[in-house]
Amino acid sequence: MSEEVTSTRAKKNEIWEWTRALGIAIVLAFLIRTFLFAPFIVEGESMETTLHNNEKLVVNKAIYYMGDPKPGDIIVFHAEATRDYIKRVIAVPGDTVEAKGDQLFVNGKLVEEPYLAQHKEAWKKEGGTVFTSDFPPVKVPADHIFVMGDNRPNSRDSRMIGPVAISTVVGRAEFTFWPLADMRMTK
Repeated sequence: MSEEVTSTRAKKNEIWEWTRALGIAIVLAFLIRTFLFAPFIVEGESMETTLHNNEKLVVNKAIYYMGDPKPGDIIVFHAEATRDYIKRVIAVPGDTVEAKGDQLFVNGKLVEEPYLAQHKEAWKKEGGTVFTSDFPPVKVPADHIFVMGDNRPNSRDSRMIGPVAISTVVGRAEFTFWPLADMRMTK
């Protein structure tokens, strides 16, 4: 066999190997994005001071294949046909949730919410009176969760849209990755 034929075959093999590697990478990226993790951009101020407008974060889509959302989880869900929301899970199926006197209660027990402290204090210094407005008891139906934003005076959540179907949940927010200076785990 001539050197020219051998060289041509080697080039074809190399091109095939690169094409195959690229194809595998594309398929893996698609599978990871579809079933495991996805990027999400925070839009708005409803989760201040926990999450900020335009922050980018990673959503774990696989976590809820193994179990349902739990109180305290920060989740992304399909709120409208073309829009996803990010909120905190407050109550799960069978729970009764209510707010009175600027305090949140689940099943009649006061919920400690340390993630609100900083924003609640700033809100009151700015002249705000009630951070979490009163609402009557709501029993969370089967296959639903009750969600609220951490910026209670500026959040469209289960108080307005009602309990959220678990089937609409995209995943749990795991960490912010942009801006780089603010990279952190979400809690």
